[in-house]
Amino acid sequence: MKEKEISEILDNLGSISFEDCTVLLTGGSGFLGSWISDVLIEQNTRVFCVDNLSSGRKKNVSHHIDNDNFHFIQHDISTPLYLDEKFDYVFHLASRASPLEFEKYPIEILKANSLGTLNALGIAKKNRARVLFTSTSEVYGNALVIPTPESYYGNVNPVGIRGCYDEAKRVGEAYCIAYLRQYGVDVRIARIFNTYGPRMRSDGYYGRVIPRFIHQALNNEPITIFGDGTQTRSFCYVTDQIEGLLRLAGIHNLSGEICNIGTTEEITINTLATLIIKETNSNSPIIFKELPPDDPKRRCPIIQKAGNLLEWKPKIPLQEGLQRMIKRL
Repeated sequence: MKEKEISEILDNLGSISFEDCTVLLTGGSGFLGSWISDVLIEQNTRVFCVDNLSSGRKKNVSHHIDNDNFHFIQHDISTPLYLDEKFDYVFHLASRASPLEFEKYPIEILKANSLGTLNALGIAKKNRARVLFTSTSEVYGNALVIPTPESYYGNVNPVGIRGCYDEAKRVGEAYCIAYLRQYGVDVRIARIFNTYGPRMRSDGYYGRVIPRFIHQALNNEPITIFGDGTQTRSFCYVTDQIEGLLRLAGIHNLSGEICNIGTTEEITINTLATLIIKETNSNSPIIFKELPPDDPKRRCPIIQKAGNLLEWKPKIPLQEGLQRMIKRL
């Protein structure tokens, strides 16, 4: 399945290629980073994968270790990184991202997206490299405008439990635009909406809703919903997300552009749980737990800009994506 899905991404990218380029990829052994590594290696790109393994897993990229084009560097990008290589691109993905981590690791999350972004931008400035910064729909907070366009400024609680992630990504965006304005660095910002797929962790603090529900359903354990389950999310399958990110990074003359990358297929968490139970033929009951503070009520993007600038739209419906993910577990 992995090889087929990487080929699927490559086919969908068409002429967009990073062949013979050198890419610094922070968070490269994480969920999204490792998928990007796979695509770039297939395109004969030199990849310098930087990860401190706080939430990423080295096994996600272990199949590249013997490849001369792949270089793994265990390092925390929130501290300076000095490399002699000449980079064409800097992709900054490094950050803990699970909402269950926000209370335990707020300082690390803030550092990865503030100091880490500064370090990544500094490397890009030195090399005249193009930057892709993976921001998040969390910058919109508990959005009052649904579906949400890139022009919406957000409704964020800066001192709430999610503030370490929301505000860190917002300051990361501000740093990117500052480096564009002051130094002319070519930056592109992707606001990622909920993504799912193989390699997304279901365990402990790292567990995200879809892999957690699938793990619980496959083991006939209670499916745990936080709150009453009427909150909505829009889930984008990983192959669609990676294509969108690489299109944003690879297309010329998009410096300073900010794009929502996600799907408009909005679903309640209750409906998601019921669908996963059905797809896994599970006997799991559904139980409800207290909703964490500041949890957004709805999450759904407007993706017209990505369609116009990137010629991109998601292709994998939620049910198909879930089936693909379940087959891999």
